[in-house]
Amino acid sequence: MSFIAWIVVGLIAGWLAKMIVPGREPGGFIMTMVIGIVGAIVGGLIWNMMGKAGASGVNLYSILVATIGSIIFLFVWKMIAGKNAAY
Repeated sequence: MSFIAWIVVGLIAGWLAKMIVPGREPGGFIMTMVIGIVGAIVGGLIWNMMGKAGASGVNLYSILVATIGSIIFLFVWKMIAGKNAAY
């Protein structure tokens, strides 16, 4: 995936994950993009372990993979950071 595609998919997936996961999430625009890009990597790794293709471009499938990865990333982030994290 190109750099621009990672940014676009990251923004969409990060925003969707922040809307789905309950509670306060860190940061603004940049952090949303980072959450989505990390989510695309996490989702891609999970999908690859299951024998499927990961995020592959700006399309619905890649956004779904990245959003699921972003949701997993946010839940893990909250478990590690706990209630005392400074966002």
